[in-house]
Amino acid sequence: MSVDIDLLQEGGPVTAPPHPMARVAEVLAAIGTLWIFALMMLVVADVVGRNFLDAPITGVAEFASRSVASIVFLTLASAICGGRMTRSDFVPRLLGTRAPGLVRALEVANALLGMLLFAALAVIGWPELVSSWQGNEYFGVQGVATMAAWPFRGLLVGGALVAALAYLLAIPPIWRAPQPGSAG
Repeated sequence: MSVDIDLLQEGGPVTAPPHPMARVAEVLAAIGTLWIFALMMLVVADVVGRNFLDAPITGVAEFASRSVASIVFLTLASAICGGRMTRSDFVPRLLGTRAPGLVRALEVANALLGMLLFAALAVIGWPELVSSWQGNEYFGVQGVATMAAWPFRGLLVGGALVAALAYLLAIPPIWRAPQPGSAG
């Protein structure tokens, strides 16, 4: 969370220790990146097949629509661990070194709120995942192209859980960040 810790420092940025979940987040983001590449190739193949060969690839639109949310949830933890999660930093920057305790409290509150929101998403998505698994839910056009829905639902629940954990584990480094003017 180098962005957050930088707000608390005088005299330039301080290198933050690596986030405890950085490796897991990097692996998930790499999977998401490879998935994007494969999806792009599939869409290009479908467009070429549709326009030049009069042979579209069945189910590409359905697969692509489910893939987008899955890819986003795979990359959430990476954004959190790297301090790149979208948020407004107007108030912390305005307060700067004048109220470092308040800035620290706001950063911790932001992480707690993020953790709670992603944990809630996981809890809300869990029954749908179980129902999808037990009910053998599929999406697509039956008899033409169908795919199981549970892997996509599982990625949403799993990604939300990992994001919640990433936010939770980001709190101690924020809390321990040196105060301006302190030795350390």
